[in-house]
Amino acid sequence: MSNFILPLLPPNIELETTTVLKKCLQANRSLAELKGISHTIPNQNILINMLTIQEAKDSSAVENIITTHDELFKEELFSEFMSNASAKEVHNYTIALKKGNQLVSETGLLTNNSILEIQAELEKNKAGFRKLPGTELKNERTGATIYTPPQYHEDIISLMNNLEKYINDDSLSTIDPLIKMAVIHYQFESIHPFYDGNGRTGRIVNILYLVHKKLLDIPVLYLSRYIIQNKTEYYRLLQEVRDDNNWEEWLFYMLDGIEKTAIDIISLIAQIRTLMTDYKRRLRDQFKFYSHDLLNNLFCHPYTKIEFIERDLRVTRKTAAKYLEELSAAGLLRKEKIGVSHFFVNEPLFDIFTQSKQ
Repeated sequence: MSNFILPLLPPNIELETTTVLKKCLQANRSLAELKGISHTIPNQNILINMLTIQEAKDSSAVENIITTHDELFKEELFSEFMSNASAKEVHNYTIALKKGNQLVSETGLLTNNSILEIQAELEKNKAGFRKLPGTELKNERTGATIYTPPQYHEDIISLMNNLEKYINDDSLSTIDPLIKMAVIHYQFESIHPFYDGNGRTGRIVNILYLVHKKLLDIPVLYLSRYIIQNKTEYYRLLQEVRDDNNWEEWLFYMLDGIEKTAIDIISLIAQIRTLMTDYKRRLRDQFKFYSHDLLNNLFCHPYTKIEFIERDLRVTRKTAAKYLEELSAAGLLRKEKIGVSHFFVNEPLFDIFTQSKQ
């Protein structure tokens, strides 16, 4: 609707309907279980690293930035050899998400300055909020204009200031935080404050809000895979809120995504924990050089290399190479080569991420 004017928050409508509250209860239950099980992995960085990479891949795929797990993992290890533009964009997403999580942890707030820094990391520029009119959201297939977001810089600033207050000041709204997250996501995507990177920035804001509200201790729940699988519904329901004030279906969609994604990640964490237990037993039984640092190294990333073993175990390059060769010979790692450098793949861990629903 070309004459649509985006209202300030909070929405002037009852959001906590019976249908929404019932789904919200289910989503909160699954999220609480995820928060608990995430602590069963001794090194939290294992989950942060692996799930951040997975989210970066999926969130970029929503914007048709397509890459493979193999390309991504190689980019993490050997950026000097990689020329895949999509992999580099996904790598930027990983950096942006970690930067945002750091800012929220340090300040206890999720502010416009944080959102600006996240988008700057994504796009590698400092363009900031849109200053020029002309932005329209179009149907990818037909080219028809679907939605015209606020055009003028002063309107964007006003809406973003209102959104910042809504995020951080609970006196504006007493609704459940999960419902509020869905409202925040709708509002951010409708403001469309940047020239580029709105979708990916908005999806980072989702997870940071859950951490900000202490519904999760670490950023481990990401909705991008769910959105990919239900992409048509995602855009349809966003537009139905604008056109018809159809909040109930939009909120149900997002809450359903939280519930299903939490269940998937709970299963994923259980698989990682089982594999770690197996590797720990085999390493302790077969190798005198077993250590927690070694186990952590093999699970923080499916791909490792000599330099990482040197750094994490504080051993010489010769010793690190010897360890990796022995682990490869025992079938715990698969040896590969890129350029003149070797790397080693934890194949079962790689398979968990590439074959999982999440």
